[in-house]
Amino acid sequence: MIPPVAFSDLLRVFARIGFLSFGGPAGQIALMHRELVDERKWIAEEDFLHALNFCHLLPGPEAQQLATWTGWRLHGWRGGLAGGLLFVIPGAVIILALSMLYAVAANLAWVEALFLGVKAAVLAIVVQALLRIAGRALDTGLKRALAVAAFVGLFLLDLPFPLIVLGAGVIGIAVAAVRPDLLALKPSNGDGAVTARPWRSTF
Repeated sequence: MIPPVAFSDLLRVFARIGFLSFGGPAGQIALMHRELVDERKWIAEEDFLHALNFCHLLPGPEAQQLATWTGWRLHGWRGGLAGGLLFVIPGAVIILALSMLYAVAANLAWVEALFLGVKAAVLAIVVQALLRIAGRALDTGLKRALAVAAFVGLFLLDLPFPLIVLGAGVIGIAVAAVRPDLLALKPSNGDGAVTARPWRSTF
């Protein structure tokens, strides 16, 4: 059982996440996973991945939704509000400072070199984050095959994202009904029925 988390600790950790969340959604989610799941064990791995799946289905920025959910999970509405705000405000302050620097010194060689270096570092962060999350979430051959098929559909065939999500969902439901082991789903009560717990245990 996960022990209670002090609200002051939640504020400190989410402020840290807000200031270090580079690399877009992939890097932000990977940082939250490392801070909240791997290092502090405030959120169970399974619950984090379930919540991430739901956030991907919702409109809007999934990383901020996940930060709000984890805050709510730890400290109710206060935690959700704090998690959402601390995820946004530090980044907004940093962007404001960088934009002011760019506005007054964009023509200086060292400023241009700084931004080029940041671009390269952010790309490395994104790749590392994708590898980290994929290694945890794609734990069966079928899941990896679906991920490859989704990549091909999005980037090579230019299929719409809702169609990819719908297709993957239909395949997942069909496979879960026949061979839940292919999705690493755990049967409940030993009768082979798939446990329908994401929305119950997570929310």
